[in-house]
Parts: sequence; structure tokens; C-alpha cells
Amino acid sequence: MRKFKTGATRNSAENKNDYEGFLSPLFIEAFGNYMTKHRKQADGKLRDSDNWQKGIPLWSYMKSLLRHTLDLWLLHRGFRRFDRDDGHELTKIEMLCAIFFNAQGYAHELLKREMIKKNLIKANEKDN
Repeated sequence: MRKFKTGATRNSAENKNDYEGFLSPLFIEAFGNYMTKHRKQADGKLRDSDNWQKGIPLWSYMKSLLRHTLDLWLLHRGFRRFDRDDGHELTKIEMLCAIFFNAQGYAHELLKREMIKKNLIKANEKDN
């Protein structure tokens, strides 16, 4: 049991996920900037920030993840890399954000499948 100077009490934080400790606010901000930049589609329209949660096939996440991993590896080895669409020079942080997006999306799809199997969500239910 925790008791604060104000008199407020709370259960122990032991064995509870510490998201504030587990995540880097610097990276989360960089990831948000990366995702905002990539919301603009080829047709000029902005996609919803949660558009990816509608479902992307695992194979698509994997192909993208490996392309970005190769770019990061080459950057790490001192090579310059350029975006295949607009030609800007890629950065390590940008590639880490792209890898994180694809890893998160892949995991999201796997976790969704597990929840469907356990009847925790319906197969066609949108994630909230």
C-alpha cells in the first residue's frame, strides 16, 4: 500500500506495467512526427492516424520492415540512403520509426488474431 503526503492512498505499483519508464518520450515524439509526415498519401489526401488499424496483411508489414531494416543497416555501416519516393536522404531515426511502425503493426495483427480466437473481439470489429 502506498500513502502520499496528502493522505491519498493507492495499491502498490509492484507488478504493474510502468509505461512511463518503459518508453522513451524522445522516441515517441519522433515517431509521432514520422507518422504525421507519412499521413499524406500519393493523391494528396490525409489518411486517418489510425488507418493502419483497419488491417494490413502480415506479409506487407514484413516486406516493409525488412526494407527499412536494410536501409538502417546500411546507414549504420556509413552508407547514404535515399527515399525511393521523394529522394530525400534517410536518417537512422527515420528508419527506426519505420521499423517500429511495421513491428507494431505486425504485432497488432497477431494480437488481434489471438483476441478473436479467445472471443474477446469480433473478427470485423474495429479496434478502439
